[in-house]
Amino acid sequence: MPTLADRIDAVLPQTQCEQCGFHGCRPYAEAIASGAAPINRCPPGGKAGIDILSALLGVSALALDPTHGVEKPRLLARIIEADCIGCTKCIGACPVDAIIGSGKLMHTVVADDCTGCELCVPACPVDCIVLEPMPATQVDIDHADSARAHFNRREARLASRTLAHERDLASRKTATAMSPVEAALARARARKQEGPP
Repeated sequence: MPTLADRIDAVLPQTQCEQCGFHGCRPYAEAIASGAAPINRCPPGGKAGIDILSALLGVSALALDPTHGVEKPRLLARIIEADCIGCTKCIGACPVDAIIGSGKLMHTVVADDCTGCELCVPACPVDCIVLEPMPATQVDIDHADSARAHFNRREARLASRTLAHERDLASRKTATAMSPVEAALARARARKQEGPP
């Protein structure tokens, strides 16, 4: 049975834009469910989203809190490829892995995966990202569900990478107290426990 946070998360737009002050839609949903945050901090959801949350929770609707942004049409990011320097900063900023490319090579936005969070725009040091109107077909439940899945996969991947890094640091710290042979064996055991990359 879905929790209250699940039901709130299901009606949020899943832009993962952080305008609400939380790291993604799910943490905001959990804060609303626990009473730690009001229902009016989601500019992408706008008035319609606030009205849905109000009905779901049986509370009065509020005006959108302007300190978290303003309601506006959803936009898609597009990279002006001729101006892209391949710095990868936009890739790191995208919460749903909608930007692909490699260091020192051109990047591009997978338009079908873009949520319009706009987090890539300030990350770009050469201002080669423009925002264009999002097709109405992309502002629906299926797109939101897909964005949620992309965000969750990215978060799991980053958490796994952080854990592996922490294990590596701990292994190296332990290795400094060992002989070179013992250190090599410890690193090999740690890699074996992590499994394939």
